[in-house]
Formats: sequence, C-alpha cells, structure tokens
Amino acid sequence: MPHLGTAGPCLCFGSFFLVHFLCGLLLGLAAGSRATSGTQPHSIKIEGDITLGGLFPVHSRGPAGVPCGDIKKEKGIHRMEAMLYALDQINSDPDLLPNITLGARILDTCSRDTYALEQSLTFVQALIQKDNSDVRCSNGEPPIIPKPERVIGVIGASASSVSIMVANVLRLFAIPQISYASTAPELSDNNRYDFFSRVVPPDSFQAQAMVDIVKAMGWNYVSTLASEGNYGESGVDAFLQISREAGGLCIAQSIKIPREPRPGEFDKIIKRLMETSNARGVIIFANEDDIKRVLEAAKRANLTGHFLFVGSDSWGAKIAPILNQEDVAEGAVTILPKRASIEGFDQYFTSRSLENNRRNIWFAEFWEDDFKCKLTRPGIKLDSGQRKCTGEERIGRDSPYEQEGKVQFVIDAVYAMAHALHSMHIDLCPGSTSICDRMDPVEGRLLLKYIRAVNFNGSAGTGVMFNEDGDAPGRYDIFQYQLSNTTSPGYKIIGQWTNHLRLSAEDMQWSGGDKQVPDSVCSFPCEPGERKRMVKGVPCCWHCELCDGYQFLLDEFNCDMCPFDMRPTLNRTGCRPTPIIKLEWSSPWAIIPVFLAVLGILATTGVIVTFIRFNDTPIVRASGRELSYVLLTGIFLIYLITFLMIAEPGAVVCAFRRLLLGLGMCISYAAMLTKTNRIYRIFEQGKKSVTPPKFISPTSQLIITFILISVQLLGIFIWFGVVPPHTIIDFEELRPPNPELARGILKCDMSDLSLIGCLSYSMVLMVTCTIYAIKSRGVPETFNEAKPIGFTMYTTCIIWLAFVPIFFGTAQSTEKMFIQTTTLTVSMSLSATVSLGMLYIPKVYVIIFHPEQNVQKRKRSFKAVAQAAAVSSRLSQKSSDKQNGETKAELCEQII
Repeated sequence: MPHLGTAGPCLCFGSFFLVHFLCGLLLGLAAGSRATSGTQPHSIKIEGDITLGGLFPVHSRGPAGVPCGDIKKEKGIHRMEAMLYALDQINSDPDLLPNITLGARILDTCSRDTYALEQSLTFVQALIQKDNSDVRCSNGEPPIIPKPERVIGVIGASASSVSIMVANVLRLFAIPQISYASTAPELSDNNRYDFFSRVVPPDSFQAQAMVDIVKAMGWNYVSTLASEGNYGESGVDAFLQISREAGGLCIAQSIKIPREPRPGEFDKIIKRLMETSNARGVIIFANEDDIKRVLEAAKRANLTGHFLFVGSDSWGAKIAPILNQEDVAEGAVTILPKRASIEGFDQYFTSRSLENNRRNIWFAEFWEDDFKCKLTRPGIKLDSGQRKCTGEERIGRDSPYEQEGKVQFVIDAVYAMAHALHSMHIDLCPGSTSICDRMDPVEGRLLLKYIRAVNFNGSAGTGVMFNEDGDAPGRYDIFQYQLSNTTSPGYKIIGQWTNHLRLSAEDMQWSGGDKQVPDSVCSFPCEPGERKRMVKGVPCCWHCELCDGYQFLLDEFNCDMCPFDMRPTLNRTGCRPTPIIKLEWSSPWAIIPVFLAVLGILATTGVIVTFIRFNDTPIVRASGRELSYVLLTGIFLIYLITFLMIAEPGAVVCAFRRLLLGLGMCISYAAMLTKTNRIYRIFEQGKKSVTPPKFISPTSQLIITFILISVQLLGIFIWFGVVPPHTIIDFEELRPPNPELARGILKCDMSDLSLIGCLSYSMVLMVTCTIYAIKSRGVPETFNEAKPIGFTMYTTCIIWLAFVPIFFGTAQSTEKMFIQTTTLTVSMSLSATVSLGMLYIPKVYVIIFHPEQNVQKRKRSFKAVAQAAAVSSRLSQKSSDKQNGETKAELCEQII
C-alpha cells in the first residue's frame, strides 16, 4: 500500500506537519467510522473496482453553530444525481472501461468550505500509513483493521472557496480533482493547484467576455459588486485586471458584499452606487441570495430601470435571484458557460422515486421539499396542516422540474475521469480486461497526465479538453432578461463568446421595451470643436471645453490657433481660408461717394467748360484765369480720387492712390493760398506805401503755386522709391471675437498713419490759407475773392475737423474699412464742393444768366488801391457795421 511518498517529490517541511495534523483528525474520523459499523455518515457509497470521490452542496449553509441548512434541490440534488447518472452510463458502456466498474463516495459540503474540508479527509484516509504494531486485541491477537477504500480522483467541488480548500489537501496526496462549477481565476495557478482541473472555463475567461460585452455596448464607466469570498472577489479582480489591460474602461465603485451582511447593508450599497449615478452599469459577481437582495434594495430605493446589471454565471439564466423582482432585473445581461439540456438525464431524473433511488440517502428529504409533503416515520406524528407523502408523486408531473444548468458539466467531469482511466488502462494494462497490477493502486500524478490529455465530445456534443493549467475552453452563452414587448418574458440568448464576442444588438431590449442601448459613461463624448479636459485620476471622465476664438480642435485633448490667414470651420475641427473682401461698387458705402463724385465732376467740368468758353470775359479774367484753372484741376482730381479709393486694389491703382490722394487737395489749397497771400500782401503793402509788392503777377503766382505743389510730389516720389506701391491682405483689421465675421481686406499698403501723412501737407496748406483768409477779412467784399476764399476755408476746416473723430473713432468697428473709405471720400468731395460752390458757381451763374454784369470796369492804379486800403483801415475802427459796409462799397473796386 502506498504511503505519503506516493505524493511525488519530497514534501515541504510545513506539509510534513500538516499531514501529521491530518492524521490526528483522521484517527478521530476512523474511530467515528468504527462506531458507526463502518458506514460513513452523510455520504453515498457506490461499490466499484475504482472509486471516485464526489463533493456536492446537497444542503445550504446552516445558521451559526449548525453546519448544514435546508436542502438544495437544483445545485445539490440535481448535480449529485448527474454524477450517479454518469456512473450508470459509463458502467453500462461496453467501449469505455469494459469490465471495470466505477464506484463512488459522495459527500455533502453543506456549502461551507470548512465543513467540506472535514468531509474530504475521508478521501485521503487510505493514503495515510498508520502504525498499529502496538495495538492488540483483548486476546493478545493483532487487530483486524478493514482496508480503507481508496479514492483515486474527486469530482467537485461546486463553490470555488470549497474547491480551493479541498485542493490544498488533495494535492498533498496526489489525488486529481475535476470541478464542474468552480470558476475562480485563482484555481488556474498550476503551481499551487497542480492537481486541480475543471470542465468549466475560469472566471478570467468569463471576465474577458464581460469586458467585451461592456465595451460592445459602448459603456466606459461601471461599478462592480462582489460577494465576499473566492468566487466573487477573484471574479471582480479578474474583471478589473482585464479592463485595465484593455483600457478605455473605468471603475466607479468596487463594492464587496459582506459574508454576513447586517440589516440595511444592501440599502447602503445602493446608496453608494448612486454616488456615481452615471455609472449605471453594474458588474455583479455574487451568489443568488446577494443578487436577490441587491434587486430588492434597488426597488425599495425607487430605482427600477436605473441600474443595468451584467451578471456572471452565478446569475446565469436562473429564476430564483429575480423572483418577484422582474421589473428591476429587466434588461440584465447575464453570462453562462455554453450548455445544453441533457435529455437522457431528464428521463433518468423524472423517473426517480423513493423505491428505485434508495442509494441516494438525501432523496427522501428532497422528496418532501419538492412535493411539499411529509414522509411518515415510526413514532413521529404529522403536524396539523401537513400533507402526507404517498410515494406515488412523480417529478415533473406533480412538481415543477427544470434541469439545473451545471448538470452537463457534472456529467462531463465524470466522463473526463473515465476517459483518462480508459487511456491509462490501455497503456498500462494492454490486453487485460480488468485492473492489472500496474494500476493497483492508480498513481495520482500519472492519472493527472492522462486527465490533461483527454479530448472527447461531451454530453452536449461540445469538445471536452484541458489546457496546461487544467482549464476548459471558454464557451459562453449570453442572455438578457426581457420583460416588455414579448409574449414569453424570460431570458433570451442574445449572443455567444468563444474567445471573441458575437453579440446581436438588434435582439437586445431594455427597460420599457427600448431598443436603444442606455448609456453608462462618466462623461459623454464632446461635441465637435470641444476638447477633453481630463479629470485627474479617472481616465474615463472629462469636462468638455469649447475651442473658442480662432482655435480649432488639434486633437482630442488640445486646441490650437488657426494660421493668421484662416479661421476655424463651423464645427472647429479644422481651419478654412478667411474670405477676402474689398469695397464693392454696389455697396451702399460706395454708392453715396460715387454719386457725390459724379455730380462734382460734372459740375467741375461745367465750370471749366464755361471758363474756357468765356475765357476773355471780365469775370473770368478778374478771377485770375491761370490760378483758377489750376484750382479747378485740383478740385477735379479730388472728385476723381473717389473712384480710385473704391476700385479694386492693384499695383497701378495703389500708385495712383498715393499720387492723387494728397495731390488734388495740395493743388487746390496751394492755389487758394497763393491767392489769399497775394491779396493780403497787396493790402498790407498799400497801408505802407504806393509801391506794389513783388511776385503778384500771374506768372509769379503760377510759379509759387507749382513750387508748393512740387513739395507734395517730391514726398510722394520718395515714398515710391522707399516702398513701392503694392497690395496686401489685412487679416488683422477685421478679426472680431466671432471668427464667422472675420474677413481679410484686400487693400493698398497704406496704413492710417501713412494716409494721414499723405494728406498732412495739404492740411498745412489749408490751415495756412485759413490764417491768411482771417487776416484778409478786412478787405472790401467786392474786392477780388478774399471773402469767398475765407468762407471756403472756414467750412473746409469744419468738414475736416468732423472727419478726424469719425475716421479714427471707427478703428474697432467691423465696418472700419467701409466707414473710413466713405468718410474720407465724402469729406474730400464736400471740401471740393465747398470750394467749387463758393468760388466759381456764383461766377458761372452771372456769366450764363446775367451777362449784362460781365462788363469791363474802370481800372485803378495801385496808388488808388493803396489809398482805398488806407481809408478802409481807418474806417474799420468805427463801430457802426452799416457805415463800414457802405464806405467800403464806395471805395473799392476790383484790381485787374
């Protein structure tokens, strides 16, 4: 008989002490066994050539101080009967382990890991070598100790916490273990649980599937709920790890449900979940009781339809967790290892009765619970109201029946052990129809090797195999609980997961029958043109900030300025060229200046034509023909500049703008200054002597005028040489806060300062002329043009004084270019019109309509003019305006 040495390589020092501790326990257990005449309490014994162990949660966990509670019909009895059914099928199969019968020792774990550990020590009893040399019977003979049964492999357990506890013991004795329901990722550690295998995929696969489901629904912000214990905690840990590796998924809350929750605990859990109410998705790895109580708490909080549950296989497609809470559970997406209902088992189980199933020591208890009746026992009376079981009841006929979801996996686990033993028998006992010496006993480590190598079609037709860690492939069905818009409310298959997700979004349905997948996101996607400002420490949460002004969205997190000649698109996802504008002829800003300029040109042309036509008449000659033509030329050019200011800018247009903008005014004011200066000098000289002043002849006047004009021309040509005329597109001038109003202005390279500089010389001439006009105000009004020139200059000054605040006061206006161009051209046209109207329109009127006044008058010598000036000077000291006017009229005539 093998002893501890058969467990493989030498055990660690700690294991040595553990084994001796277990020996002590087993001795007590053996004594208990002898006291019960060799029968094992709370276990099923099936005789066979090879014995398999079985661990099933036949009963629920009992209250404090009691190991076991109520019977578990589905998870306990159904699964346990599935093992018995599988043994029957294998033992009757002539091709699988022929002439070898599989037996079993099946124990109840009572859904408690510590209790399961005590029970599972039964499996290692035969492997502990006990020294009985000093034990003697009363007659002195050595005792006859029955040979303990040897369990070569264990089917189970169900809960991961139980499997972990048991696996730690079984590995010490090299007993392979195949679980049908334990899915904790921790059990995939082949260094710690090297003798553990399972026909269900681990929760790491399940967690991966759940992460894929969450991402497929567009969620990035969820909470997790886990029942305290290996299953819940390791499942959530796997989900968290995979979600971190995958990225794009954040956990709002990760809440653990205590193993023994206090009153009000679940209401607090719901309250905590609502602290991050945007995280509507709740990933739940919890047992049935905890799931049910979470749903109840959500309903009490009036949050029906708010939470979107994604449940693990512990929820699966079960009715019990959602019973009476269907409206809260509506839309819940659950996952379950791919399974099928085993028809043969249905026929087997529904045919079980009290008479034909005596091997199941818990079947009577199941019978009472299933049919809600009581079996009679000697000495026990039935309570009033209790129905007596007749034994004629039938499962599925007199009670509801639905095959439990893990039945398929229990059968596959038993068959995996049988196929491994079959292959081992073929290799070790070739030609033998029974167990040979090489398989007596079965060596655990070698059996494990054969278990990991099995590959067969299981009870549902899907392949049964194990990877190097003893895990089965991940194959899941994805369910959704649907309540609305369906004739048969319940769980509907909406997809599958086999290493990758296949989800039918069109088959999904949410609270109220809505087909649109609800949101479970921390922050909604930003609108076009908005950047994300991340919340520190929460990569799925952000605030959206609009790229303002002339910024566009450079990438998901940054805005950048558009180039100076561009503006952002309407959705601010890029930049587009800024529209180029110029003053159009059809614009109201152009129509008024053009209209005034046209009228002015026509009037000026009319005056010039009239003067040319009546060139030798006294009025024309008396006005100073030479300077009049020069002055009229300047007025014409002032009107003409309006068209150049409105015309589309180009090199030629810009050159003429520079040339004529100040030249027209310069010519006009130079001629008027020459005239006023001549009149002033004549009358000032007349006060002193009878000798005429110098340079008062027409030729001298023209020379003086052209000298004044040449200064303007010299400045312009120097400007041409330093900065040749060209066009620019000014994007800064019309760049308001709203980029939709931004425009590039096509214009000549003339700033406001250079424009004023161009006119400044003309302004100096105008001011000087005004000063001379003021000084000449004492000249008789009938003498030459001093008074009209004075009025002209006064009015012109007023016009240009009004021009300055209008021109510079619109610098911030979006219509700046239009207003300034219109203001400038209108001001120039008005000043030209004033000059034309004051100086020449009256003359033209007399020439055309009163030709009788256009006659030669007696000439006066400069001596007479000087005398008139002296008299005028004396008369100006009188206080009577009336007398002054009459005397001046009598004394003064025009000087030719």
